Amino acid sequence: MKEQLNSIKDQAEKELSGITSIQELENIRVKYLGKKGELTSVLRGMGALSAEERPIIGQLANEVRSFLEEKLEAAKNELVSKERTARLEKEVIDVTIPGKVKALGKKHPLSIVLDEIKDVFIGMGYEIAEGPEVELDYYNFEALNIPKNHPARDVQDTFYINENMVLRTQTSPVQVRVMEQKKPPIKIICPGRVYRSDAVDATHSPVFHQVEGLVVDKGVTMGDLIGTLQVFAKSLFGENTKIRLRPHHFPFTEPSAEVDVSCWTCGGNGCRVCKGEGWIEILGAGMVHPKVLENCGIDPEVYSGFAFGLGVERTAMGRFNIDDLRLLYENDIRFLKQF
Repeated sequence: MKEQLNSIKDQAEKELSGITSIQELENIRVKYLGKKGELTSVLRGMGALSAEERPIIGQLANEVRSFLEEKLEAAKNELVSKERTARLEKEVIDVTIPGKVKALGKKHPLSIVLDEIKDVFIGMGYEIAEGPEVELDYYNFEALNIPKNHPARDVQDTFYINENMVLRTQTSPVQVRVMEQKKPPIKIICPGRVYRSDAVDATHSPVFHQVEGLVVDKGVTMGDLIGTLQVFAKSLFGENTKIRLRPHHFPFTEPSAEVDVSCWTCGGNGCRVCKGEGWIEILGAGMVHPKVLENCGIDPEVYSGFAFGLGVERTAMGRFNIDDLRLLYENDIRFLKQF
């Protein structure tokens, strides 16, 4: 057995001296040190040795194993070094060749406008809140004071998954969830994707984006809402922008209003963009309905609040003078690279 071990040592050393690749090195390692390798086979026969021979052969076997492992490691390092050197010699860089100009991407116009809106409200101390796009009927309608017989619940306007679950038609459910989980003061905006069963045309899409805002605290008034919207309009559309409120009806706010801004193109004088009216409608707003506060566990005798919501697509179309909403979703690079 002693002769076998010495023979394994000599034969392995001889084979290692002639290898030229990592694969050959691995083959030798498996041949001699693997589970079915020659050294392992010899060690399995040690049980037949006498008590005097076993420690002598065991020590020699360990020496042979250590010798082979050192040789294998040295051969591996030498091969890696040779490969690295050869690769460096091959990968010569010609620094005189002109560089390749990489085309840089740009923000989508919707992302541009959405980020600007977020920045305006974050600057006024608002936090961003998010919620599920697949929403329970309760949060999307009932908690917002929209009863079962309301026209907004018609299947022609809403995508129903089942009787109690819908694709959210607005981001208002996020406001309800926040009011349920957090006590006033509350000051949030809720940006996100919403869904309505509309046919696709120049001004409608079944998928679009909204940003809704909510403030609930003691002593909140309509004046606070108007002041907030004035700051928002001037920040987004220019310092000379004016706003106009027109009475309207929303089930979840009372009183409610549609909010217009003076045309950013003509300054309110009348042009093609505002269709000669001088004003462009951008959002709906109002004081949070007492019933909505009650549904969320907030006492309307103590707290009041205002809410507003605007469409990101409509705002982007106005900002960039886009006359067809479908252009925002067709991903035509020739169109998108203009922004």
